[in-house]
This record gives sequence, structure tokens and C-alpha cells, in this order.
Amino acid sequence: MRGSASHQRRWASDTVPGRAVVSSASSPGTESNSAEEYVEVTIDLQDDDTIVLRSVEPAPPHVFSIEDGAGAGSETPSSASPSPSIKRSSSNKLRHFSQELKAEAVAKAKQFSQELKAELRRFSWSHGQASRVLSASTSSSAQNGNGFDSALAARALRKQRAQLDRTRSGAQKALRGLRFISNSSKTNGVDAWNEVQSNFNKLAKGGFLYRADFAQCIGMRDSKEFALELFDALSRRRRLKVDKISREELYEYWSQITDQSFDSRLQIFFDMVDKNEDGRIAEEEVKEIIMLSASANKLSRLKEQAEEYAALIMEELDPEGLGYIELWQLETLLLQKDTYLNYSQALSYTSQALSQNLQGLRKKNRIKRMSTEFVYYLQENWRRLWVLSLWILIMIGLFTWKFFQYKHKDAFHVMGYCLLTAKGAAETLKFNMALILLPVCRNTITWLRSTRLGFFVPFDDNINFHKTIAAAIVVGVILHVGNHLACDFPRLISSSENDYHRYLSSSFGKHKPTYWDLVKGAEGITGILMVIFMAIAFILATRWFRRNLIKLPKPFDRLTGFNAFWYSHHLFVIVYILLIVHGILLFLVHKWYLKTTWMYLAVPVLAYAGERTLRFFRSGFSTVRLLKVAIYPGNVLTLQMSRPPQFRYKSGQYMFVQCPAVSPFEWHPFSITSAPGDDYLSVHIRQLGDWTQELKRVFSEACEPPVAGKSGLLRADETTKKSLPKLLIDGPYGAPAQDYRNYDVLLLVGLGIGATPFISILKDLLNNIVKQEEQAVNNSVGSNDSNTNRVSPKRKKALKTTNAYFYWVTREQGSFDWFKGVMNEVAELDQRGVIEMHNYLTSVYEEGDARSALITMVQALNHAKNGVDIVSGTRVRTHFARPNWKKVLSKLSSKHCNARIGVFYCGAPVLAKELSKLCYEFNQKGSTKFEFHKEHF
Repeated sequence: MRGSASHQRRWASDTVPGRAVVSSASSPGTESNSAEEYVEVTIDLQDDDTIVLRSVEPAPPHVFSIEDGAGAGSETPSSASPSPSIKRSSSNKLRHFSQELKAEAVAKAKQFSQELKAELRRFSWSHGQASRVLSASTSSSAQNGNGFDSALAARALRKQRAQLDRTRSGAQKALRGLRFISNSSKTNGVDAWNEVQSNFNKLAKGGFLYRADFAQCIGMRDSKEFALELFDALSRRRRLKVDKISREELYEYWSQITDQSFDSRLQIFFDMVDKNEDGRIAEEEVKEIIMLSASANKLSRLKEQAEEYAALIMEELDPEGLGYIELWQLETLLLQKDTYLNYSQALSYTSQALSQNLQGLRKKNRIKRMSTEFVYYLQENWRRLWVLSLWILIMIGLFTWKFFQYKHKDAFHVMGYCLLTAKGAAETLKFNMALILLPVCRNTITWLRSTRLGFFVPFDDNINFHKTIAAAIVVGVILHVGNHLACDFPRLISSSENDYHRYLSSSFGKHKPTYWDLVKGAEGITGILMVIFMAIAFILATRWFRRNLIKLPKPFDRLTGFNAFWYSHHLFVIVYILLIVHGILLFLVHKWYLKTTWMYLAVPVLAYAGERTLRFFRSGFSTVRLLKVAIYPGNVLTLQMSRPPQFRYKSGQYMFVQCPAVSPFEWHPFSITSAPGDDYLSVHIRQLGDWTQELKRVFSEACEPPVAGKSGLLRADETTKKSLPKLLIDGPYGAPAQDYRNYDVLLLVGLGIGATPFISILKDLLNNIVKQEEQAVNNSVGSNDSNTNRVSPKRKKALKTTNAYFYWVTREQGSFDWFKGVMNEVAELDQRGVIEMHNYLTSVYEEGDARSALITMVQALNHAKNGVDIVSGTRVRTHFARPNWKKVLSKLSSKHCNARIGVFYCGAPVLAKELSKLCYEFNQKGSTKFEFHKEHF
């Protein structure tokens, strides 16, 4: 068993005798003959004792032999069917394990099969029955001449069909879509009520809770209007119109809100819409509840289109044209919504659920699990580990070398080990002050990452390595300066005259210096100035200052933000000059070739100076002409410019942008959102700091309101009367996402404006899809010329990536305008389903919350009818709340077995840790390998 990498085992499931089903027009697709159904399950038993599910497929019965073994005849007809035979293995233990595994898989497969059939029947009826009944009733009304009675009869028939079609499982699914209290609340009902009571005690006045405080009391502070409508609906049910309630009445309201009965929750929701209590909902009332839901979920555009969507609901639920809908129709809409969403869900979730259950059937022992984790850690981090190990070994070697070198000098007899520690730290400082420049030589790194060296060195971590070296410099400065000022200087001035003249007079002069003499000398002054400048630059580079997390009063607020970080870092020009001077004026070294500071710094300083010089001249030559400027909701500025002839880049890379009208010195990095195949360059810039705020202001003055059919709040192009500001660019520079072609499958995750580096990748993939289709057509045409041209042109290397999954999470509905064109283009041209896009809007309450229930219904209806999402305005469906990343990776793991999946992320560091951890966990479970990359600028 352990001799090969994987061992496939196939078996049939328990037989499931199918019952005869009478076929009718209302349920197409049902079977009419009795037959036995088999399911074939394929798994891999890996060397590390993990189980990987390969497939669960229907299989014909004649493939398997049925064995009349012991126990098969003992089951009654009402029990499970006879079990099939499994080929005998070499051990009873494996056979026993296989039987357990088979039973687990069969149970899941049977359950899924039954649910799928029920859903398909319900889906087919919900989309076809209404039109058939309506057409029948219409023809009948033409004959009888009584249209209103026929409409009522048609509705009664539909109601009867809906009641027959309603199942317990369907009701439970709908119930999950009508939750008035969010999942984030306490799951224990007693604890939740105790919290509400606590809020009542704080908010009550004279023993009563007023209507205005009801939302805050039950935890709907962010949805006050919705909570007030809920309050009024509950009051109307008691035939009261009150402005305040007691604790007992609040408990009654709370009990109704948290009632687990589907009918109860549905009735409350219906009562919220039915304000005149006539048991009917008119189109105007539907419009009002849509506007209320849109307001609660901060969907301003949905409020503007509430009338259109109300008409859509009436068209779907009132095909008879009676002008109102009833409770049972609202229930039908809930069930249809749930059916629509499940029907469009990928079937790979079945395999995912089975594989998750199968993983728990066999557990590894602790030692083997720890060894597996250690091996995986080495596989994932060996590049970082060898670079860090080499760096640490070099520092240890330099420190040890200087430590023992100065131990043999005369000064050691007076200054002791304080001198040795200070000099050892000084040697590591010289090395690190030289090395810290290399990670920020962006042009060099961009070139090196495309060479074979990119396989051995983690160039994506250049900024992190830069920060790590900076931390080592801080430690070195503390050791060097601390030992000098607090240890060996006091030992020197307190030494006896005999010891001084014997060991130190040749280095410090005939007269023993005082402590002030040592500090005010050239060596002391240069050292102290370096410490001050480095402390300023280091502090202002921390995320608290650079990200404006610390709020300081004016005028000290100028010490925070990117500008403070940018300008303070240029103090290092002075620091390096002082460092060279400090290294020349050493106390204890007199020969020039032993003063090695300049030797350490020569190559890195020249390399960095060359980078800045190249950048200066290249930006001057890379003049661009602005083609289009647009300002979108969410304070996003889009710049589309001409592409210089020498500007060649890859998708995922970024470039620096400078606007002299804002600042003649500042350069800021932005991801390129155009594709390499485009004849223009584009960037999307969000207002996050002082520079971007000023940039938006400058371009806003040159922009005008867009004409009909144009996007953006403000817009400008070459026809704009006002002249556009000048723009300089520099780049391109390498980024992790540029290596996306090395992976079989891509998972692209962007938060807000963090989607920008992946838009270029999506465009590039789309261009490749179009080219491949054109090439396939040309090849089929060219195949007719069989013998005329035997020499074929050199083919371009085929794209390795087979699938891409794009997850965009944003807080504002207007954000979808940024890349609406790209999403629609991908949805239209990607006929093979290579790219799968998912939009998530976190401002909307999660799917299942009553505050978003109607929005979800309208979304499902509009997408089914028009193919357009009501939230994003694109063909890509918008999900609500945040993705369940564990489910996302689980789906990819089960769908793409043995694949190498590149996970690229751009956004807040918090989610980066979660995704990195999940990749680590899934890599240990199965054969699919996830490689995580985070964008750094």
C-alpha cells in the first residue's frame, strides 16, 4: 500500500431502489421507470494517511457484482438495500475502513441526490407553472367572458400548488432568510434577552421604553428606521398604536422577533409591509419596504430604482394582474429566491462536503503530525530561512571577528569588554547600513526577479527585509552607543595615570581627556547627530505615524502622514555622510586601509545613487499625455494616459506617479490597471492621504460633469476646455502578482482599492482567451491548406493558468463603478468560464438577515430576468457581508485536486494573516497546494 504516491479504490454505493414516478407537465425531468441507482466514489489514500476524495459519480449497475454475503439477506425490505462487494484487500483492517468510508459517502450522496431532485422540481415549477396556469385561465376567461373571476381562480390554483409544493426543508431554508436578530448577537437566547434587559434599564424612562429607543434596545442601532417599522408592525398586531412599552410588552415583542417558527417570522415581515392591515400588499407598499431596506443597507441607488423593482416583484407574483399580493405569495418568493441561489451554486460543494467529512475518519499520531507540519514549514519558507540564516551568520561572524581583534589591543586592559561589544556592534552596523539600501533598489530587484535567482531569493519580501535590517540597526546602535557612553568612556576617564599612559596615550594623546572632551570631539558629534537623525526617520516610518493612526494637535500634525515619512527618510543622505566621516576619525585605528566603513558602503551607495539617477532621467523621457480623467464614488480618481513606446510591463506590476502641480519631489506607487495588450496606461488612485487628497483637488478643477452615457461623477478628456495638469511616470516595477502565469489556478483577493493590481491580470487573461479563440479559428481554416506551407510560425508558449477566481470585497456600492466595464467584458467574452468573479458588499447585512431579505429577493428576480445585478449594475452577482474564506479555499481544494494555486492578496494586513494561515492549513490536508503572496509597495 505504501509503495506508491496514491492508491485509488473504487466501489459502488448501496443500491437505492427508485420508485415509479408519474410524469406530468408540472414536473418535467422526473423518471417514470423503476431502476436501481448506483454511485461510484473514487478516493486517494496518500502516503501520509490522508484521504482525498476524487469524485462521486452515478454508475450503471452492471459495472459491479452484487455479492450475497452474510448479513445481506437479513435486512428487511424497508431497510437499506443489499451492499455491493468490494474487492478483497490484503488486510481486514483496510476492508473495515473502506466499509465505514463507503457508508459515510453513500449517506451524503443519497442525501444530496434527494435534495437536488427536489430543488430541480421546485425550480422548474416556479419558473413555468405561473405562465401555464395564467395562459389556461386567460383562454378560459375569453370563453366565459368573466376575466376577474378567472384571475381569482388562477390565483387560487397557484396558491393550492404552492401549498402542496411547500416542504419542511424549503421552509427551513427560507427561515434562514428571515432573521431579525443578526448572527453576531449572542447565540444563547437567555443571554441575548439579558442584554436587551440591560439596555432597557439604561434607556427606560419612568419604567417605559419609548419608540425612539427601541432600535438601540434590541441591537438595531444602525437600522433605526427598520426597527421603528418593526415596532409599529408588532404594535398593530396587538391592535394598538403606542409610543412606549413596558418591560413585559418588550419581552412579548422580543419573543415574537426571535420566534423560531417560519410562519411567525413571515407574518411579522408581511405585517411590516401591510401597513393598512387589509391582508394585501399593493405595489406602493412594496416600494416603501424596498426603500426602507435600501436605507438600512446604505444602498442609495437602490432607493432611486425602488419603483422599478416593486413593479418587477408585482409582475412575478401577480401575473393575474389583480394589483395586490398575499402572504402565501411572499412565501413563494422567499422559496424561489433560495431555490435560485442554490440552483446556480456550483456542484463542487457536494464533493467539498464529502471530502471534509472523510478527512476525520483517520487521524495521524502526534509525532507524525508535528513532523509533517515541520516539513511543510520548510517547504514554504526555505527561501526566507536561508537568506535570514546567511544574514545572521554574517553578522555573528563580523561581531566575533571584531570582538577578538580588539581583545588583543592595549585599550582592552582599560576599557574591558565594553569596548569589545561596542566595536563588534559597530562592525555589524557598517554591514547593515550598506545592506539596507539593496532591498529598495527597485529597478535591480525587478530585473533580478525575472532571472533564475528569483527561484532562490524571495524578492517579494524586499520591503519586509528592509524593515528587518532597520530593526537590527536599532539594536546595533543601542549596543554601540550605549557601551561607549555608559561603559568604556567612564572607564577611560577613571583609569589611573599609569594605565592611561601605558595603554591609551598613543590613541587619545598625552593628556587624559574628560568625558565632555570625548563627547564634543568630531567622533562624538558625528555619532550623536547620526543617532538623532536615524531616530527621527525610524519613528516617522512606523505605521502609527505613516498611516496617520496618531492624531497630533496642530502644528504637530505635520509629523504624521506619508509626507513626513518621505521627507524624513531623506535625512539618511546626511546620515551616510556623517557615517563616512565617523568611520575615518576613529580613536583606536590609524592606518587608512583598516578604516573599512567606506569599503562597506561604496558599492551599495553607488548602486542606489545610480537607481535614483536612472529614475530621474527616465521619468523625464517618459512624458505622457492624459487621455481621460474620471472621479468615481468613494473618492477614486482614474487616470488614463498615453503609453510611452519604451514602457513595457507585465500585469500585476506598478509604477510611480508624480504630479508637479501637487509636489515636484514626491513620487507615489500605484498598480497599473491596464493590460499589456492595451495601447494606453491607467491607474486608479483612492484618496487616502494628504498627497492624494491634493491630487484629486487639482484634477477636480479641470474636470466637468459627464455627458449622457459617460461614467464618473466628474470627467475630463482631450476635448475638455480646461488644460489638464502635467503628469510624470516612472517604472514599471516588479510585484508578486506579475508571476501569476506560473500557477495552474489563481485566487485573486482585493479589498477596496486593493483590487487594482488584479484588474490588469483579469484583462490580460481575457485578452489571452480571445486570442486563443481566434487562433483556434485560424488553425481550423489553415488546416485546409495541408501541403502548401509546411513551415509553421513559432508558436507562443501556451498559458499555464486554467482558471482564475476574483474576490472583491468593498464597503461602498459606488465602488463597483470603478471596474464595471471590465467585469461586464469578462462576463460577456469568457464563454468557457475561465474567470469566475465574486463581488462582496460589506455594508449590506448578511444573507439571511430580514433587513436584506427583500433586497436578496429582488436581486434574484432581476438577475434571472435581465442578467444584471441590482447592486453592482454588472452581470456579476453581488454577495452580502464578508466571504467565508475557509469555504472558498475548501471549494478550490476539492475542485482543483493536485493543482498549484497562487493566492494573491492586496489589502489590510489583518486578512493577510487569515489567508496565510488558511493556506498553511489546507496545504497539510490534501494534494492541492496554495502559495500565498501579499502586495508590498
